Amino acid sequence: MFEKIFAAPLQGYTETAWRNAHHNAFGGIDAYYTPFVRLEKGEIRNKDRREIHPASDTTGCLVPQILASEPDEFRRLTDYLSGLGYSEIDINWGCPFPPVALKGKGSGILPHPDKVETLVAEMRNYADIRFTTKMRLGWQSADEWQQLLPILNDSPLQHITLHPRIGKQQYKGTVDLDMFQQCYDECRLPLVYNGDLCTLEDIRQLHVRFPKLKGIMLGRGLLANPALALECRNGRPMDNRELLNRTADMLREIRAYYSQTIEGGDAQLLQKLKTVWEYRLPDLDKKLRKAILKASTLTAYDTAVATALLTRPE
Repeated sequence: MFEKIFAAPLQGYTETAWRNAHHNAFGGIDAYYTPFVRLEKGEIRNKDRREIHPASDTTGCLVPQILASEPDEFRRLTDYLSGLGYSEIDINWGCPFPPVALKGKGSGILPHPDKVETLVAEMRNYADIRFTTKMRLGWQSADEWQQLLPILNDSPLQHITLHPRIGKQQYKGTVDLDMFQQCYDECRLPLVYNGDLCTLEDIRQLHVRFPKLKGIMLGRGLLANPALALECRNGRPMDNRELLNRTADMLREIRAYYSQTIEGGDAQLLQKLKTVWEYRLPDLDKKLRKAILKASTLTAYDTAVATALLTRPE
């Protein structure tokens, strides 16, 4: 259906444990993008260093994403990742969260074509790195991309992933497919679509309207249904029992990873494991989901998860 299917970066969700476990249990993804790496007080956080180190990755198709609005930030982050052996880097011009955007980063850079142009000039200094970007239509206005497109069309970017909302919407409201259509018609670079793809039918309808897209990037839809990429490749929904069996395998791997890496004891481990369920299997019976999210011990959590995966209707 689409040439490429990518897994979106989502802070707090698509970490190493999720990426590796998803690849092993489901797959169907051409590249997993990391949540953005940034400088904090002039340094890369140790947590981010662990998350992006190639030794932690078992997918074999990991692309790190950086958050930078100034040339020095861009160079430091790019040099660090290049030193780790990465040859592809994604630039975050899409993060909608105010603490990021109000500092002129993420989608907050989109009203400033001069800053974007400066970073594009920096890209040209790295001939051995393939750059891509994930962006929104704008921060405050859905037409901000229009003043950026001439810059992007002449840039060395390999592709653009566009989520057709503005940053201020965050994830509220609906995607603006008419504005995406304009960008689709005018963009000379390969274009990837991201936003509100939750079912196989959503993907089919998108392909009918935008058949020349390079691909799609799945985010919350893939968290809810980890089989979605495979369903797209196979052209049919996954059998429910197979979905549950693979989900159980994925959850076991995530639990094993966090059991070895989380240092805060059972309470912190339990909290992290519950995060996995914030989007997963949205049609799960409410009582079963509540039992998982209200579990006060690891034993209660394990029992609730096992019950949910066994009793979900065929």
